[in-house]
Amino acid sequence: MSIALSESAAERVSGYLRDRPDAIGLRFGVKKTGCSGFAYVVDLTDVELENDQVFESHGVKVLVDAGSMALLDGTEIDYAKNGLNAQFVFRNPNVSGECGCGESFTVA
Repeated sequence: MSIALSESAAERVSGYLRDRPDAIGLRFGVKKTGCSGFAYVVDLTDVELENDQVFESHGVKVLVDAGSMALLDGTEIDYAKNGLNAQFVFRNPNVSGECGCGESFTVA
C-alpha cells in the first residue's frame, strides 16, 4: 500500500505546512459526492488518528484514513502549473471513470 507525492506536490505542501506550524502533514481521503460517486478530500491536519495509515514522501507526511485507503492505494499526487493555472493532480490507478466536470470519480 502506498500514497506518494511528486517532488513539485511535496514542495507546494511543504509551503503550506510552513505557514501553519501546528500542522503535522497532509490528510488525504475520499467522500461520497458528485455525479460519479467519490471526490478527493485534501487538507492539512494537526492530528494523527488511530486508524490512519501514514506515508512519507519527499519529507511530507501523508495521512489516510483506513476507509479511504482501498480507493486511494497507489495514488500519486502531483502539482501541475499550466500558464496562470496551478492545481493538484491525482493519478489514481483505482479510478475507472470520471464525471464530465472532473470533480468526482468511480472505481471498478
